[in-house]
Amino acid sequence: MTTPVPQVTKAEAVKAIYLYAAELAKKGHSYGQIVRQLQEQGLDQKAAAKVANDITQLQREALSSAARKNMLYGALWCIGGILVTFFSYAAAQDGGTYIVTWGAIVFGAVQFFRGLSQLE
Repeated sequence: MTTPVPQVTKAEAVKAIYLYAAELAKKGHSYGQIVRQLQEQGLDQKAAAKVANDITQLQREALSSAARKNMLYGALWCIGGILVTFFSYAAAQDGGTYIVTWGAIVFGAVQFFRGLSQLE
């Protein structure tokens, strides 16, 4: 008596292929390495190249999105820190104390430039 082989739909197979390619990209494999690995799994050159191209494009878009997000939040922290410092200094012109929010300013600047360096 033989064990029946489970049937896989085309959509499930495609999803599995893309998940496999995404794992390879996540592990740092290059475009060419992903194509070769997919070919070793039975895909032809054209299909393997399409999957690898789609995955690397998605990876680039995700990195670019994260970079822009870092730049935005960094700018907000830095500008917010500068504004708090400015307004507290202006309020203390006639004497008194003021707040220098150097932590927010430096943190924001570092995060902004980190995001800028992440852009490709």
